[in-house]
Amino acid sequence: MLMRFSQFRRPVGRAVVGLSLLAVVVAVHPAPQADTITVATYNIRHGRGMDERVDLTRTAAAIRALGADLVALQEVDRRVQRSGSEDQPAVLGERLGLQPAFGGFFPYQGGEYGMALLSRFPLERITPLRLPDGNEPRVALMAQVLLPSGARVQVVNVHFDWVRDDSLRYRQVEALAAVLDTVSLPMILMGDFNDVPGSRTLLRWRSRFVALAKPAEDPFTFSSTAPTKEIDHILLSPAARWEGRTARVVTDTLTSDHRAVVGRVTLR
Repeated sequence: MLMRFSQFRRPVGRAVVGLSLLAVVVAVHPAPQADTITVATYNIRHGRGMDERVDLTRTAAAIRALGADLVALQEVDRRVQRSGSEDQPAVLGERLGLQPAFGGFFPYQGGEYGMALLSRFPLERITPLRLPDGNEPRVALMAQVLLPSGARVQVVNVHFDWVRDDSLRYRQVEALAAVLDTVSLPMILMGDFNDVPGSRTLLRWRSRFVALAKPAEDPFTFSSTAPTKEIDHILLSPAARWEGRTARVVTDTLTSDHRAVVGRVTLR
């Protein structure tokens, strides 16, 4: 609603007081709506559990139990023979009622191997961003998420190089950072970083991102059966736009060799 005040005359008794006001425009806006969502990252080992059986029904049940609105999945097969030639992102999306997106790393056994996003909210501008090759080809899977308030968030799923020497991994980090430095939207960066807090892989993001803190008594995400490494992470940017700075690590010793990380966050 716009209100405009202009010159007017007001009588006071017999006197007339002339008032000359500058034009004033007052804009009245509704209070901005905050979006609270649950986000998760999970390396699903193409549905192959610790009993060495590929069981996507079990994987879907584990993801459903996370209660997440937005899930980043790593090690995902799409029509690959070893996992029954199923389109895993499509199957999981259908079973969970979430929109899937897939980013392929490379062709494998008649299909593709890569990563996926599952979202309760519309995904737009889905982009598999090719990163420098490590021991395997890699992409970062990027998409814009349209939240209920109408706000858009840039979500980025990563699975960086896995070997102990971090030189190839850090090349991937630098290439992705160069792209994300141009993004003005609020961001959620999550996935299997294959590196721990304090490493240069994680420190590279600290100028723009804040990491969801895991419980001090239970921070490890790999392996699921004997956890000793904290390599799966959820990061948010800019820090001032987000509330909710903690995450939990989910114990499941059967579904995958990784443990899922889950956080509930609010975009202000």
